Amino acid sequence: MELRVFTEPQQGASYADLLAVAKRAEVCGYDAFFRSDHYLKMGAVSGEPGPTDAWVTLGGLARETERIRLGTLLTAGTFRLPGPLAISVAEVDHMSGGRVELGLGAGWYEQEHAAYGIPFPSLKERFERLGEQLEIITGLWGAPAGETFSFSGRHYQLADCPALPKPLQRPHPPVVVGGHGRRRTPALAARFATEFNVPFAPVEASRAVLARADEACGQIGRDPASLVHSVAQVLCCGKDEAELAQRAARIGRQVDELRAHGLAGTPDELCTKIAEFQGIGVTRIYLQVLDLADLDHLDLVATEVMARV
Repeated sequence: MELRVFTEPQQGASYADLLAVAKRAEVCGYDAFFRSDHYLKMGAVSGEPGPTDAWVTLGGLARETERIRLGTLLTAGTFRLPGPLAISVAEVDHMSGGRVELGLGAGWYEQEHAAYGIPFPSLKERFERLGEQLEIITGLWGAPAGETFSFSGRHYQLADCPALPKPLQRPHPPVVVGGHGRRRTPALAARFATEFNVPFAPVEASRAVLARADEACGQIGRDPASLVHSVAQVLCCGKDEAELAQRAARIGRQVDELRAHGLAGTPDELCTKIAEFQGIGVTRIYLQVLDLADLDHLDLVATEVMARV
């Protein structure tokens, strides 16, 4: 099982905070450092010092880390045009030596769009745009060297694009698609994704969502085994009940609620729940780390959980 660190910097984190977490995650042996792509806080937190841009941040981390993989869960398709996004990700892929992954979604947080003047079309249109974005980005990366790429869709049109730069990873960086959708999301994952992610769902609900992605693969003749299955879970681990309660309190959550709806408890409990996810075919877990100042939390999970799973 691969364990990845997943952060939510819109809740209040500077670049320096993210760098400290990424470097500790790398030293501890985590497979990847991922971050959300949001411009506005959620809930009763200050959000200070303010948001950081996902791909600017990852470009910086690419030059200040050596091994750990880097990516977004998920970049909002409403934030960026697909052509320029393909350029940004390809550039960060080179800056990192080929360690970047692109998680891409339709965008969902209407309030942040209003706050920063970003258009927020209907859900139907956002998914239409997401499908075109995935086709364009993978098409630009996959266009043969020396050939141009054109696209004529309902929402985007590209004419004789040089399809440069190419990413370092070939055929292209891994693409992550995720969500709980019953039809459109699994279909997009089957067509374009390397990995399908189920966020913040219990084991049995995750099993059902992953089955829909596998079914969508079968419908287009793709081997479902070629699609990585992953989940995201909030993390709260303590070596004993007292430490667990302290960590829960620092992120404004209750221990019982976290045990029911996240990856929470003692190291033994975490290992048990990870085994349950492994039993439904999950090979990668994104650990949502909400207290970015608590680097000892990463150490504990690395030494007491990662080594056992």
